[in-house]
Amino acid sequence: MMEKAQNQAQFLNSQKHLCLKFHRNPISLTLVCGLMLFALGLISILTGHVASYVDYYSCRLINTAYLPSKMDRNYLVPPIDLWSSKSSNQYYGCSSRGPRFHHATRENSSNGYLLIATSGGLNQQRTGITDAVVVARILNATLVVPELDHHSFWTDKSDFHDIFDVEWFISSLAKDVKVVKRVPLKVARSMDRPPYTMRVPRKSTPMDYLDQVLPILLRRRVVQLTRFDYRLANNLDEDLQKLRCRVNYHALRFVNPIEEMGEKIVMKLRSMTDRFIAIHLRFEPDMLAFSGCYYGGGEKERNELAQIRKRWATLPDLTPESERKRGKCPLTPHELGLMLRALGYDNNTYIYVASGKIYGGEQTLKPLMDLFPNYYTKEMLAGEELKPFLPFSSRLAAIDFIVCDKSDVFATNNNGNMAKILAGRRRYMGHKRTIRPNAKKLATLFMSMKQMSWETFSWKVKLSQKGFLGDPEEMRAGRGEFHEFPYSCICKIGDENKSMNKVEHSLQQYALYLKGLAEPKKEW
Repeated sequence: MMEKAQNQAQFLNSQKHLCLKFHRNPISLTLVCGLMLFALGLISILTGHVASYVDYYSCRLINTAYLPSKMDRNYLVPPIDLWSSKSSNQYYGCSSRGPRFHHATRENSSNGYLLIATSGGLNQQRTGITDAVVVARILNATLVVPELDHHSFWTDKSDFHDIFDVEWFISSLAKDVKVVKRVPLKVARSMDRPPYTMRVPRKSTPMDYLDQVLPILLRRRVVQLTRFDYRLANNLDEDLQKLRCRVNYHALRFVNPIEEMGEKIVMKLRSMTDRFIAIHLRFEPDMLAFSGCYYGGGEKERNELAQIRKRWATLPDLTPESERKRGKCPLTPHELGLMLRALGYDNNTYIYVASGKIYGGEQTLKPLMDLFPNYYTKEMLAGEELKPFLPFSSRLAAIDFIVCDKSDVFATNNNGNMAKILAGRRRYMGHKRTIRPNAKKLATLFMSMKQMSWETFSWKVKLSQKGFLGDPEEMRAGRGEFHEFPYSCICKIGDENKSMNKVEHSLQQYALYLKGLAEPKKEW
């Protein structure tokens, strides 16, 4: 018992000694904070400056008026390469036929003839032509060269052969789909009735075409699909998506007079500057009326656009404020100019403006011209040489398309058909810098712009535009329209699943360059 008591006493003394030791040497609060800061700093190095985000948001909680320092802003928004994307040379357009994609059926073995009547302006019709080829492939049909729309708002009487190189279109697609200029006379004479005409629903799937169109085609031999725009589903089998790319980026080539005029304008711009921005500016009266937005022109604007809006009886009543907050309103020319200046383009930058009739004319354009004095249009650069094209809006649009495609940077104030198709094409041709406005976030910034400094506004614009600059990292399957994000046709060098090494890629690009379908590379 005595021995047990001695052991307990020794244990209590040791515990007391330990407690006294800690009591005499308490852990310093400064030491704890220092260790925590050291650990946070180490984490920030390893994970991409987490400390800056922690500092930023914690200070926001303490003081909502906090503005990050210049160093913090660089962490939050990495510096933007204004003229190109650093990772763009790792990607390339790839739309070759797969080994399981058999050759086109001969004309006399096909299921019949498919007539297509497109709808809308030039670029809307371009999507229709692209999808028409794919639908012909799905139906195992012979495609008759599509008819262009002569009755839309633009009332352009141009036919397919006036804008696109028909012979090239037919020959380049020979392995994919049989294309003919017209229904053979022998077949036409054998028909006891006119071609069966129908309109398929928008975004129809391949199965829809096989169920609804193919039986009629087999029975009637010739079928016409009308108002053919966006009548095919966005998501298709990869082989069909690649066919879309072969049509859109290779088979649809403009006729020589249009190509030559576009090239002349580009050469004139290049004679003045090494690089330029092309801007697609949709700000025509009908487009503004259709949007249901308000652009700051007072009662005069409200009354004029309301009258134009009456042309469309089925349009819903829209609230301008809510449409702007939802990001549905195109930027004004002034807003577009402010966005570009905020991103870092200075007033020495040359800009080419592709547009129709601007609502408000020179008065509307003046703020943009003040921000970018080196302002040019096709009318200014081509002069008298443009006269033969002036009566034809689609041919003028084609000239603008060429200049915008060959520009160093392409920017737009809208997300219309031309903007989407050019964005997709520029991705396919090397991810050239393409700026689409993040209209929803920018609307809030423009409304509160007067309450902040230019430096703050510029930083917030850069933050808002992250993911809207045409970088390869923006691409992902299923995002948006395939014409804008052709993910099935973009390959990464070294990707084993889409086998083509860097040498093969360079040879392919050089071959496309010789055909006038790609830009020259520095390494050549």
